[in-house]
Amino acid sequence: MPALVLAATLVAACGHAAWNAIAHWVPDKLVSITLVNAGGSLCAIPLVVWAAGPDPRSWVYLGTSVVLHIAYNLLLMASYRLGDLSQTYPLARGTSPLVVTVVAALLFRETPRSGQIAGVLLISLGLACLVFWGRRKTASPRGAVAAALVTGVMIASYTTVDGIGVRESGSVLGYIGWLMLLEGLAVPLYALARRRRAFWRDLRPVWPVGLLGGVLSFAAYGLILWAQTRGALADIAALRESSIIVGALIGTVVFGERFGAARVAATCAVVAGIATLYLA
Repeated sequence: MPALVLAATLVAACGHAAWNAIAHWVPDKLVSITLVNAGGSLCAIPLVVWAAGPDPRSWVYLGTSVVLHIAYNLLLMASYRLGDLSQTYPLARGTSPLVVTVVAALLFRETPRSGQIAGVLLISLGLACLVFWGRRKTASPRGAVAAALVTGVMIASYTTVDGIGVRESGSVLGYIGWLMLLEGLAVPLYALARRRRAFWRDLRPVWPVGLLGGVLSFAAYGLILWAQTRGALADIAALRESSIIVGALIGTVVFGERFGAARVAATCAVVAGIATLYLA
């Protein structure tokens, strides 16, 4: 993997952790996801206007990805509503690399080397172990875990679909622009239809921070899509899950969460997995 692709993926991981922290910080999850989506759509408009349009062959992938992203957003809201960030976020992100690796090997003949398999397993094991750190009793613990697992499957699905679509598009910027614009409209429209005038009142106190989350989301996924045109899907999918390390640090510094021994061990497993992937 080229060093520039590695750097872009790790920067994207930091951006992803940051916008998820913002989504977690806003108490009203519908408001937070709406603002993140709206911010991403606003960033996408210049690309839609000025970048070359995606090749027609890529539109089936782009359309499928929009649907998957909408499902992902709804599941993410449910996960954050039912469980802790320290439980649901690692579980969702840890599920994705394993699924992407299997799909990439079966469908796209990206046969993983033994080192890559070891790296993916270490990353996923480390993230999954974080599920059992600092859990609190929730109204629906099984529902939280189920929502997080299905969210992970959605992440793996749109990662795989976009990995093909962006390669077929012939225009990385055009693909990013149309994807972020279209998928970013669904949740805001749903929120407006559901709450109507009251929704503007709910948005007012947090809209600057929420839109910043959208900018970070746009930049993070844009970098990932670019990286997928330069490297193997499984490698990039696993490396970007290092966002949980940044998320753990944010949780400690911003939210005052305890960085215990279990989290340290899990973080070491993630770092070891990244090193194994890069050096394999």
